[in-house]
Amino acid sequence: MSKKNLILIIIYIATALFWLFLTFNSRHSESEAGYYLQIFLFIIPFVGSVIGFSNARLWGGFRSSVGRAITFLSLGTLTWSIGMLIWNYYIFLAQVEVPYPSLADLGFILSWPLWTIGFIQLFKATGAKFALRESKGKILFVGIPLMVTLASYYLLIVVGRGGVIEWSSGGLKLFFDLFYPIGDVVILAIALMLFSLSYNFLGGHYRKAVWFLTAAFVANYFSDFLFSYTTTQETYFNGHFVDFLFATTMFILSLGLSMLDTQLLSKET
Repeated sequence: MSKKNLILIIIYIATALFWLFLTFNSRHSESEAGYYLQIFLFIIPFVGSVIGFSNARLWGGFRSSVGRAITFLSLGTLTWSIGMLIWNYYIFLAQVEVPYPSLADLGFILSWPLWTIGFIQLFKATGAKFALRESKGKILFVGIPLMVTLASYYLLIVVGRGGVIEWSSGGLKLFFDLFYPIGDVVILAIALMLFSLSYNFLGGHYRKAVWFLTAAFVANYFSDFLFSYTTTQETYFNGHFVDFLFATTMFILSLGLSMLDTQLLSKET
C-alpha cells in the first residue's frame, strides 16, 4: 500500500469513527456537535487534490492526456473542498445558518465542469473512443445518458425536490436549482460511459483507478439526491448521514486520484 493511500485511509477511518461517535452518543446535538464533521469534509478532498496534483506532475502535467485528466479532476476536488471551507466559515466563524445560495455553492458548482473536463481527458487517454467504432459502443454512448437522464428526473426532481423547481425565484437560486441536477446527470453519464467503454482498454492498477473514480461519482450522485431530499423534507442537519456519505464519496474519489500514479505503474509492469 502506498503512503498516499495510507494517509487517505487513516483520515477516512478517523472520520468514520467520529461520525459513529456522534451518531450513537446520547449527548449528540444536531445543532452543535455535528458541525465538527464538516471539518473532515474539507480535509479529505483537500488532501486528495494535493495527491492528485502530485500525480499529475509525474505524468507531465498538461503535456499528457492523463496529466491533464488528473489535473482537472484534482482542480474539481479542490474547488469542492474550498466550498466546504466556506461552509465551515459560516458555521464556525460567522456562526450563522448557511445561506442558499452562498459562496460555498460557488465552490461546489465549479467542481462539476472541472470534473467533466477531467473525465473527457481520461476518456481520450484510456482509448475508450475506439469502442465507439463498434455497435455496442454506439448503443452505450446513446443509452447511458438517456437512462441517467430519465432516472435523474425522477430521483432528483420528483423525489428529491418534491417535483418542484421554483421558476419564479429567478436569479442565482434558480441557476443553482437547475445546475445541481444537470451537473449530476452530466458527470454521472460521462463516468459510466468511461467505465463501460474503456473496460477492454485498461489493465492492471489503472483499471482499478477508473473503477474508484466511477464509484465516487455514483456515490456523489446519491449523496446529492439525499441532500436534496433531506433539505426539502427539512430533516437535514450538520452531522447527518448524508454528510458521512459525502465524506465517503470524497474518500473514494481521492483514492482514485491516488491510484493514478506512474510509480505504481512501474512497479506492476
